[in-house]
Amino acid sequence: MVNRAESGRMAFEPAFLRIQPGDTVRFIASDRGHNAETIATMLPAGVEGFAGKINEEIEIVLDVEGLYGVKCKPHFNMGMVMTIAVGDVSQVPDTYFEGRIPKKAMVRFDTQLTNLN
Repeated sequence: MVNRAESGRMAFEPAFLRIQPGDTVRFIASDRGHNAETIATMLPAGVEGFAGKINEEIEIVLDVEGLYGVKCKPHFNMGMVMTIAVGDVSQVPDTYFEGRIPKKAMVRFDTQLTNLN
């Protein structure tokens, strides 16, 4: 989680991650003032989300196949989001973009999701 990246200001690096079920993801606030938390409408069915505190390094094990949308709560409106694809998921669920997603976040999600194929 950084203030500046190749993709612009306020970004996760990497912005897209493909892992296998059971893999661990570590979120590190390389720059202060960031956290990582799931977006409630962007989780596989039945999965409980996670929410790290500001400046907290967290490790999460993702066991369920599917797409996980992650945001930095303080910088969500600035488009600070990432996508984690767990397993062989290749399509975006119809319900993935339900709820309020800021315009800048949508632009980044659209870019990230081109990596599914």
